[in-house]
Amino acid sequence: MGKLVLFMVTSVDGYFEGQDHDISWHMVDDEFNDFAVKQLKEFRALLFGRRTYQLMVSWWPTVTAEKDDPVVAGLMNSAEKYVFSHTLQTAAWENTTLVKDEADAFVRNLKARNDKDIAIFGSNNFCVSLMGADLVDEFRIMTCPVAIGTGLPLFSGLAKRENFIRGNVREFSNGNVLVTYQKA
Repeated sequence: MGKLVLFMVTSVDGYFEGQDHDISWHMVDDEFNDFAVKQLKEFRALLFGRRTYQLMVSWWPTVTAEKDDPVVAGLMNSAEKYVFSHTLQTAAWENTTLVKDEADAFVRNLKARNDKDIAIFGSNNFCVSLMGADLVDEFRIMTCPVAIGTGLPLFSGLAKRENFIRGNVREFSNGNVLVTYQKA
C-alpha cells in the first residue's frame, strides 16, 4: 500500500498562503525546481482540494508555464490527478478526475490499490479533513525564510492535536528548509 504524502510550503510565521491566496513569497529557484521534478516522479497520483486545483489549473496547462518550466509543466499536466470538491461541476485539466462525495473512502481505496505513493500539494482544508480520518502518512513541510504577517495558518481547522516525529531535514541554498514528519 502506498503512503499519502502532504507537501506544503509555509512562511516562517506559519502561513501556507497570504491574503487573497497570495503565494508570491514562495522561494522558487533552480534547486527547488530540481527537487520538484524528483518529488513529482515519486508519486503515482496527485490530490487537490478545489482552491488548489483552480490555482494549479490556471497555471500549469498554459503556454507560459510550458515555456518557462517545461519539465515540471509536463509532469504536472501528464500526472494522474484527483480534485475533491462538492461545488465544481467539471475538471477539464488533462488526466483529472472529479470526486464529489465520500472523499475518505475514495482516498482509502486509492491508497490500498497502489504501491506507489500519492501526494497532496497544498489543499489545507482537504488535508485537515484527511488528517481527521487518519489518512495522511507523511508531512513534507518546506519553510521559506520570510514572515508574511497575515494569511491562513497551516492546518487551520484541525479538530484535535496531532503529534509528529521529525524525519529528514534538508536545507536549500536560498534558505528554504524542508522537514519531513511522520505521525507519532
